[in-house]
Amino acid sequence: MAPAHDDDAALSRHTDYGVERLEERDLASDPVAQFRRWLGEAAERGVYEPNAMVLGTIGADGDPQSRTVLLRGVDERGFVFFTDRSSRKGQALAAHSAATLLFPWYVLHRQVIVTGDIAFASDAESDAYWESRPHGSRVAATASAQSQPVAGRAEFEAQVRAVEERYPEGADVPRPARWGGYRLTPRRVEFWQGRTSRLHDRLVFTRAGESWSVERLQP
Repeated sequence: MAPAHDDDAALSRHTDYGVERLEERDLASDPVAQFRRWLGEAAERGVYEPNAMVLGTIGADGDPQSRTVLLRGVDERGFVFFTDRSSRKGQALAAHSAATLLFPWYVLHRQVIVTGDIAFASDAESDAYWESRPHGSRVAATASAQSQPVAGRAEFEAQVRAVEERYPEGADVPRPARWGGYRLTPRRVEFWQGRTSRLHDRLVFTRAGESWSVERLQP
């Protein structure tokens, strides 16, 4: 028998997820309102980067892809994030607009999974968010051909310095045409609340025309 390792203990450890519950009677009338409620609770209860989400896409080759991005807006129209549209994620979304967002609020024993279709946010929204970013972030986004290979860190830093020389601190850094926002319009939103003995609550909103239906799934 192979010797035990610390990581084996970590993999076999069981955690009881507690007694918080999610009942149908406690839900908001629509999934966006319920999401905003949980997002606010995550922030109030000290979740690190509560707006961090795992974006799942399907590449042009059919392979699934995932990465963490930051939610930058949510309203009745959907969930908004910004990125380089020529990046790997941008190419995947150009090939298949269907995507998922996963919000993993581990310390609260909660997660939200949003499934829907993605389209470009407006230029006005992209411009407004771009102008709100720190100077360094705008320089980096301009310098980086996101997802493209680079010979080494030194070459990339040279690209950044070249942009910094063109747009020194205090100068306006124009938004690159390749950079902008996306909005995911949800058609399915699952709210998952961990419970004791793995008897978790799973309540799912599914869009039915202009309204939403709710059902409970077995854990």
